[in-house]
Amino acid sequence: MAVLGGAAGSGHWFSALALGVTLLKCLLIPTYHSTDFEVHRNWLAITYSLPVSQWYYEKRHVEGAFLFAALLHFKHIYLYVAPAYGIYLLRSYCFTASKPDGSVRWNSFSFVRVLSLGLTVLLVSALSLGPFLALNQLPQVFSRLFPFKRGLCHAYWAPNFWALYNALDKLLSVIGLQLKILDPNNIPKASMTSGLVQQFQHTVLPSVTPLATLICTLIAILPSVFCLWFKPQGPRGFLRCLILCALSSFMFGWHVHEKAILLAVLPMSLLSVEKAGDASIFLILTTTGHYSLFPLLFTAPELPIKILLMLLFTIYSISSLKTLFRKEKPLFNWMETFYLLGLGPLEVCCEFIFPLTSWRLKYPFIPLLLTSVYCAVGIMYAWFRLYVSVLTGPPVSKTKKQ
Repeated sequence: MAVLGGAAGSGHWFSALALGVTLLKCLLIPTYHSTDFEVHRNWLAITYSLPVSQWYYEKRHVEGAFLFAALLHFKHIYLYVAPAYGIYLLRSYCFTASKPDGSVRWNSFSFVRVLSLGLTVLLVSALSLGPFLALNQLPQVFSRLFPFKRGLCHAYWAPNFWALYNALDKLLSVIGLQLKILDPNNIPKASMTSGLVQQFQHTVLPSVTPLATLICTLIAILPSVFCLWFKPQGPRGFLRCLILCALSSFMFGWHVHEKAILLAVLPMSLLSVEKAGDASIFLILTTTGHYSLFPLLFTAPELPIKILLMLLFTIYSISSLKTLFRKEKPLFNWMETFYLLGLGPLEVCCEFIFPLTSWRLKYPFIPLLLTSVYCAVGIMYAWFRLYVSVLTGPPVSKTKKQ
């Protein structure tokens, strides 16, 4: 009894402390001021008024290539945004001049600069992978970095295109069984929804291979890098290309982890203070992306913490951006508002109602499936809207003040 009483007392103490810290943070919100956004706004304003050749006056492209190559070897997930960095460095450093309309001067190509970038990347790669190559362990390294045998999706489906694809295949298989079109003996039981990391075959739709996901990812990335090359939009163009590369890889990649959505959410925050359209995309992406990470925090003590933190961030972000763009049209239309408000009932159903039903034993994967599919719709919508803004936006040369 003493032990139980002590445990109850410690639990009460922790709850009181958590509540007190939360209330204190709420009181301090009006006094919070971050210089991050101001720094990036000033940087974008300065580079926006200068020609491409003067964006980096100190000529630190080689240093940027070295740092990104080192970052890539520390965490290979940054391969998602490598096309944006590669095209940007090639466009702004290896070609030394641009035409008045912003297009590249092909006769300004510098082989020496390409060689310096290549040698820099090769040096980092040699230092990182050289020991494994000497020990003949390079195949083992690549087999762990690119786990093609782990299946199309993670144990909890990342909210991307393949989550919708899997859900559609599951729905079609259920309809096929009800109509007696499919033979139940030929359908694997819960292969995609077992929660296991493994390869599986789709029942109705064609099964997806690693090569198919690679092709889909490249097709999705190509328009963004095409715009970065032929339709320069300054630093904003590079940032949009980087975000689209991250989102496209997240949407169509093989065995994508759900935390990879942060590669797009974090840089998107920089664009959100520039235009109302970007602010709307950011709020949809960040709200949906953050909620999609809820299943990773699945214990009871973490439930109130994750809900309160997300509510604080979301409410503060929406109110701040609405104030910033108060003279423009509303940030959300009725459809977007309805979708974002739908996250509340979804959380209630998954966390509070479903555990009380008899389905929790027979269909334990339903909350994860609903979360993944619902969030996939919002993330794909944000990806599509961002792509439209990139493809329809004017080049820098047409909007820059003379």
